[in-house]
Amino acid sequence: MRWWTAFGVVALSVALVHFGKMSFAQKAEEGFVPLFNGKDLTGWHVMGTPAWKVEDGVLVCTGEGGGWLRSDKQYENFVLRLEFRISKGGNSGIFIRSALEGNPAFTGMEVQILDDHGREPAPYTTGSIYDAVAPKKNMSKPAGEWNFVEIICSGPWVVVAMNGEEIVRVNMDEHPKLKGRLRKGYIGLQNHGSRVEFRNIRIKELR
Repeated sequence: MRWWTAFGVVALSVALVHFGKMSFAQKAEEGFVPLFNGKDLTGWHVMGTPAWKVEDGVLVCTGEGGGWLRSDKQYENFVLRLEFRISKGGNSGIFIRSALEGNPAFTGMEVQILDDHGREPAPYTTGSIYDAVAPKKNMSKPAGEWNFVEIICSGPWVVVAMNGEEIVRVNMDEHPKLKGRLRKGYIGLQNHGSRVEFRNIRIKELR
């Protein structure tokens, strides 16, 4: 048995056993460290238009131009938690395991963010792994409301939960569009020309 098989089963079992039943506010934060300090862009690097600022402890993409904001550090196996609020008609995304060069949505993966509350799930709706895996349900709230997202990467396994419910679980090795993607890379937030806000961004590295 390869190391990630045993590791992935244990990590995912521990992390996900109560998804959908336990509120995220109740879930343990032990081992998590902030990726955003609530004050400035320390720990992040702007790729493209400098359309990022901090307002009242919230990380804001103003939507000018395009590009993305990436972490200074690369991550391989981790649990990422954050909240986002999208504007009306907005479009954004969360990049995971992405490279510096190329399109971060396809060197790594993009967890989609859209103003699409109530839309039928598809490989491009909120919570999807963009252009690859549709969410089981569209759990996004209406524009202007905060959404909570948890993303787990453990070896080939990727799990996405939103607003208290697991919506994606995929083994990259078994998915034709994902099996060639990076297994280690940068965390990123997309500037897709829309205002979007993020807060309480934290990460726990898994070993």
